[in-house]
Amino acid sequence: MTVLRPTPFDICTGTVLGVDAPAPRRPLPSGLPDPLGALDAAMLAGLSRPPCVVSFSGGLDSSLVLAVAVRAARREGLPDPVPVTWRFTGAPRADESDWQERVIRALRVGESWQILRAEDELDLVGPVARRLLRRYGVVHPVNLHLHLPLAELATGGSLLTGGGGDQVLAGWRRPPAASLRARLGWLRHAARTRRRPTEVFGWLRPEVARSVHRASRAEERAEPRRLRQRIYWHTRRRDLLMTCSALAALAADHQATAIQPLLDERFLAALALHAGDRRGVSRDELLAEIVRDLLPAVVIAPRRKARFREVFLREPTREFVRSWDGTGADTDLVDPDTLRALWSRWPIPGGTASLVQQLWLAANPGGATEPANPTRLTGSLTRPVHPAGPDIDVEVRS
Repeated sequence: MTVLRPTPFDICTGTVLGVDAPAPRRPLPSGLPDPLGALDAAMLAGLSRPPCVVSFSGGLDSSLVLAVAVRAARREGLPDPVPVTWRFTGAPRADESDWQERVIRALRVGESWQILRAEDELDLVGPVARRLLRRYGVVHPVNLHLHLPLAELATGGSLLTGGGGDQVLAGWRRPPAASLRARLGWLRHAARTRRRPTEVFGWLRPEVARSVHRASRAEERAEPRRLRQRIYWHTRRRDLLMTCSALAALAADHQATAIQPLLDERFLAALALHAGDRRGVSRDELLAEIVRDLLPAVVIAPRRKARFREVFLREPTREFVRSWDGTGADTDLVDPDTLRALWSRWPIPGGTASLVQQLWLAANPGGATEPANPTRLTGSLTRPVHPAGPDIDVEVRS
C-alpha cells in the first residue's frame, strides 16, 4: 500500500500545510440517517471483522467512537469491541485514567479492556518508534508509532480510532467570546504570548522561518467558519490525508482494516445536513445534538485536553539530541548551530520532533529491528489477540 509521506520541507519545518483542490461535487447519499445513526453504521464494517480494537484514550472522540461501537455491537449481536488504552509513567499531563475508568464502567466493557503501560517505550526514537521508522521511514504524524502495538493486537481484524474529531467536531477557531470582558481577556493573552517567526521556528533559517510562519497563519485564517465548509476543508488537508494514509498502511501490514468513523462519508454528510449552515458551533454543542440522550452522559461530558509532550520526549530523545554532531540536516532550511543550541536545553521544541526521527534514522540506517522481548500479560484474555510487540506491558482489566 502506498503511504503519503511528509516532504523534506514538512520534516524540517515541523509543519504539514496545504489543502487539496476540491473534488467534483457528488450528490448526497440517499436515505441519510441522523448523524448518530450514520456514525453507528460506520462501525459495522469494523465490528464485523473481529477483533475490533478501539484506540481508547478517554478523550471525547475516542469515548464517542467506543460508545457507539458498543451500542452497535450489542444491537447486532456482534462481539464487543476491544478498547485498548495507553497508560504512561512520568507524564501527569497525559493522565486521563479517571475519565477512562468512568467511560469503561458506564459502557460495561471492563472484561475486554486492555491497558498498555509505557515508560520510555513511546519516545520519539524509543523502541516502538524504532520499529516503525525502520519499516516505513519518517511518517506523519510523529506519534503514529503509538498505534503500532494496537495494530498488532488487531491483526486479522480492525482498528477504530477517533481520528479527525479535532478537525470535524471542533476546528481551530474559538467560538465567539460570551462577553466583552472575555473577549478583551483573550486579546490580552494573545498579545502577551505572540512570538516572532524566528522564535516560533527558531531552528530554521530566518527567511524560511518567516515564510513558514506566514503560510501557517494563512492556513489558520483560511479555515471556513460555516460547519459544512469546515468539514470538507479539513478532510482535504494534507495533514489529515497523510495521517489516514499512514494508519491504513500500518493496519494493512497486520491484515487489519483501519477505520476512522468520524471521517466516514455518510456521517460527515449527515452532520453537514443537520448543522452545516451554522457558524462557530462548539464541539460540546455538536456532541450534545449528535448523542442526545442515547448514550451515557459521561461519554460527552466536558473534560480537560490531555497533553502528551512528556510521553514522546523521554530519555532516548534526550540522549540522541545531546550526541548529535550537527550533520545530516538540510542546511538550506535548517541552521545546524542554532538547532544544536536549542537541543542543548530540555525540553526541545515540539516542532523539531520529525527532525529528531529523520536524523536518528540517518545515524542508524538499516540493521536489525529492536530485540523482541516477550510481551507480559496480566489477567486472562476474553478473546484471542496477538502480541503487542516488544517492551510493552499489557494488562487486561476485568
